[in-house]
Amino acid sequence: MTGGGAMKLDTNELISVTDASRFGVSKLVNDANDGHERVVVVNNRPRAAIVGIETIERLRHLDEIEGDMRLLSLAWARVLTDSGRRHALDDVIEEFGIDLDDEE
Repeated sequence: MTGGGAMKLDTNELISVTDASRFGVSKLVNDANDGHERVVVVNNRPRAAIVGIETIERLRHLDEIEGDMRLLSLAWARVLTDSGRRHALDDVIEEFGIDLDDEE
């Protein structure tokens, strides 16, 4: 999963490691399955999330869509900025002094 932007957290979702251990794994998993997600906090910083499998599947799908959108935006940028001018491979090789037979 990609992304790097800061995520806004609902303070009702935050739970300390101590409280998480008091609740027990079973309760946290059941809550996540019912759509009640929790963010585990260690030293006042979010460190992990307890979410349902549907959320994970949705995030993976969104990651795939994000990759597709990047490719689509690149394709559109190329289409919109294309001058129509093309270069023969042999001309490019000669211009940049590339030796295709060099096996380094």
